[in-house]
Amino acid sequence: MLILSFEDGEENIIDQILSCVDEKTKIFKQDIVENKNLCFEGLSIDKYRRVVIHGETEIELTYTEFEILLLLAQNAGIVFSKEQIYDCVWKEPYFGDYNIVMSHIRNLREKIEDNPSKPMYIQTVWGVGYHFNKNLSSGL
Repeated sequence: MLILSFEDGEENIIDQILSCVDEKTKIFKQDIVENKNLCFEGLSIDKYRRVVIHGETEIELTYTEFEILLLLAQNAGIVFSKEQIYDCVWKEPYFGDYNIVMSHIRNLREKIEDNPSKPMYIQTVWGVGYHFNKNLSSGL
């Protein structure tokens, strides 16, 4: 058992913690280093630092653009309607015009695509919605 007080110094606290851990005890930690990046051909998304790298360049995205990109990239290959994207990203139902989603997708494509008029990452499924190209995954 470990009992700490506010009077204990930092070094004393560390010594007490280490004394509770013996050689046979395994310490489990979340391995964020391996699982934090979504990697695709030419595009890397760090969901914890909220950083997007295209080639060698860091891309500046708005909060909403990043959330849309993350939703689609984490679910590569799955088609999302504009309504589903709105519900997931804005976290509320929307009963109006979904052009706001289309506008954000267009802005996102301008930032991450080499040729936004022929998108490689975020693709349109006509009459249905959008999906992230699952064939670009590097398997990381």
